[in-house]
Amino acid sequence: MSQQHWILLDVKQGISQDFFEFSELLKQPDEDCLVPVHINKYRLHGGLSDNVDVINLNNGRISLDILPTRGMGIWEARCGDVELKWNSPIMGPVHPSWVPIYDPSGLGWLEGFNEWLVRCGLESNGSPEFDTNGMLRYPLHGRIANLPAHHLSFSINRETGEITLAGKIIESKLFFKKLELHSSLTTYAGSTKFVIRDTITNLSAEPGEFELLYHINTGQPFVSPGSRVVVPFERMAPRTEAAVQNLSEWDKLGPETPGSEEVVFFFEPGADQNGNCKTLLLNTQENRGLALTFNRNAFPYFSFWKSRLANTDGYVCGLEPSVNFPNNRSFEKKQGRVVALKPSESRTFELHFDILCDAKTVRKTEQEIRNLKTANIIEPKPKKEWTP
Repeated sequence: MSQQHWILLDVKQGISQDFFEFSELLKQPDEDCLVPVHINKYRLHGGLSDNVDVINLNNGRISLDILPTRGMGIWEARCGDVELKWNSPIMGPVHPSWVPIYDPSGLGWLEGFNEWLVRCGLESNGSPEFDTNGMLRYPLHGRIANLPAHHLSFSINRETGEITLAGKIIESKLFFKKLELHSSLTTYAGSTKFVIRDTITNLSAEPGEFELLYHINTGQPFVSPGSRVVVPFERMAPRTEAAVQNLSEWDKLGPETPGSEEVVFFFEPGADQNGNCKTLLLNTQENRGLALTFNRNAFPYFSFWKSRLANTDGYVCGLEPSVNFPNNRSFEKKQGRVVALKPSESRTFELHFDILCDAKTVRKTEQEIRNLKTANIIEPKPKKEWTP
């Protein structure tokens, strides 16, 4: 039996495997060898992490810690000596019950922010928005990262070495919305690559809308002063005056600077003839890298975020493909960047990751991006259609 499938959680059927373990030697594709694959589901105890479920997926080369309790985000990833994580001041992962999303400031989301990969959305994903009376309408970055999966499954294919973990999450509000996120993470035995495939479906009989942004956050030890990012783009603009001041070094990570403002740069990404955009984050020595590829037809916008604080306070940068810019929802709606969904309609998104573990592969990937014919227009100040 080459294909095998396990249900780890199904709320409707009353299925719940609080702990699950799978270990087996699987054939590495295109190689005449077997590699050890290990899957372990466990639960954290104590502090703000109490009752957070973690699924460690190890394909024999990369290790991923996935959080079904927190919107199927990825806590950390590792490949050899490459560690994809950041030193958030938030001790976590934090159980959603401790995250005050609707704090009157609109910034409660930040009390749970410490994942390497976190989704922002679905109703909204940008800055907090308030009504004319100062009441919060839309909180920072939305709810999806603080909602638990109601269905989880795991499957392997012994013939191909394929490994998939999938989860389903519903974001709903009576009389307003009913959206489902069906997320899958697929990798292969012995591979340095993995793919996230997300489908958003409007389960309501009424028309719906959504926003979506992926916050992919990397800090020390991978990122340090001298690290840089390579992004092909047609047009780029700083988001704020602080970003204007950093414009000449937009693609570089500087030293830890306590008290500094975060900076964000907005992009219309460049792409190849198939619409694929590849970005690259390099370490300081340029012998390790993270390549992220997405399709511009699905993600027409991209942001690069830098927090330049001391490492203890959150020294980190973020690669952020998105369907909209992370501004307040009303501004994005006015600019036509909120996605409409008919009843039962779905939209699917893919992110392709490759962890690069040697200088030769890093150089080759960078040259591939540099070879793209793009306009590379840099705006000297915030672009009014992109920033309120």
